[in-house]
Parts: sequence; structure tokens; C-alpha cells
Amino acid sequence: MSSADQTNRLRVGAGYAWRGFKLIREPRIRVFVIIPLLINIVLFSLGIYCVAAGLDYVLQTFLPSWLDWLRFILWPIFALASLVIVFYAFTILANLVASPFNGMLAAAVERQLTGQLDERPFSWRVVSQELLRTIGSELRKIVYFVLWAVPCLILFVIPGINVIAAPLWFLFGAWMLAIEYIDCPLGNHDQPFPVVKDLLRTRRRLALGFGSCVMTLTMIPVLNFVAMPVAIAGATALYVDELSESSPTR
Repeated sequence: MSSADQTNRLRVGAGYAWRGFKLIREPRIRVFVIIPLLINIVLFSLGIYCVAAGLDYVLQTFLPSWLDWLRFILWPIFALASLVIVFYAFTILANLVASPFNGMLAAAVERQLTGQLDERPFSWRVVSQELLRTIGSELRKIVYFVLWAVPCLILFVIPGINVIAAPLWFLFGAWMLAIEYIDCPLGNHDQPFPVVKDLLRTRRRLALGFGSCVMTLTMIPVLNFVAMPVAIAGATALYVDELSESSPTR
């Protein structure tokens, strides 16, 4: 694949994230956005507060006064790393809490795009089944996250190499967010986490383009509050066009 084709796949992936904004405004989809949106607002507000308060405490406690000038260098580096860790952790929590409603939102978007998915009526049995499936999936994602996060964290303390640590953290976070959100439509089709991960590996640049755009949205004030429903809608469109059995690219 040429460099132009590779760049194009990144651009296509990012485009699906932005497409989510249009999809969540569709009349048949808007009703499914409300609960994920409210959950995201509450948890991301808490995440932003934790990052700001935590970084300020660490720098004031452990940074000697004679090195106070380093604050302007360390703050953006630590802030980016902390945002990736904390926002991904809060994304996992938000998706866990909102999992039944996220699945309904993904299903509503898929119906809008294909008209082929049968609408399942709301029931607490469906909610409990979806919650159990999501817990198992999220636990696997956490193990996967930790196994890759620890080596990436070590990069921050290695002189010379630590200059690339922040960009690598961003890419790693983008990859994890792509897995997190594309799991929603795939989960509706009973695809487990290993299948989601392996499928995205065959579309790595597409996934990184999508995840990078979602990661950027989570870092922009106000937009980060709608990042979750937008990402779910965009991930569902990506699934329909690129990953489903009926997609032209399969």
C-alpha cells in the first residue's frame, strides 16, 4: 500500500468519527443518545477534575521550589499522559455503566443505515444480558490495556527515548478507543473481544484514524461531553461500511 493510500485510510477512519455528529441528530436515533450523553457528561467532568487536581498536587508535592521552572515543561507532558490514562479509564467506566444503552444506540444507527436489523424491545432481561457481556469484554480490554500500557509508561523515564513517549501514548490511546467503540456494533452481533481486536488489526490505519479523531474530541472542552454517543454512531457506520459481512471491503 502506497503512502498516499495509507494516509487516505487514516483520513477515512477520522471521517467516520465526524460522521457520528450527523447521525446522532437523526430523529430515529436522538432518543437513544440521551442516556449515554448524560452519563458521559457526569463521568468526563469528574475525569477532568481528577486530572487537573491530581497533576497540581503531584507537582506541588514532589517538585522542589528551585525546579519550579520545570512546571511549564512537565505539565503538558504529564497532562497528555494522564489524559490518555484517565480518560480511557473513564471511557471504560462510562461504557460499562451505559453499556445496555450504548448497544441500543448502535442498533438504532445500524437500522438507520441498513434497515435490516430487527428492533428489540426494551426489557430488563436484555439489559442484564448486555451488562454481563460488557463486563466480560471490558475485563479483557483492561488486561490488554495494562499489558501494553506498562511498557509505554516505562518510556517516560528513559532519557532520550522519553521524547517520543507522549506521541506513542496518544496513538496507543487512539487504538484502545477504536477497540472500545467499535466493540459496540460488533457486540450486537455477538462478536467477542478477541474477534474485535483481530478484525481491527486488518484495518489498523482505518482504526487509528477513527481512534485519533475520537481521542481529539475527548480533549476538546464541550465536545468531549458528546464524544461517547458520537463515537458509537461513527463506529457503527464504520462497521456497516467496512467490517460487516455485507460490506464491500470484506
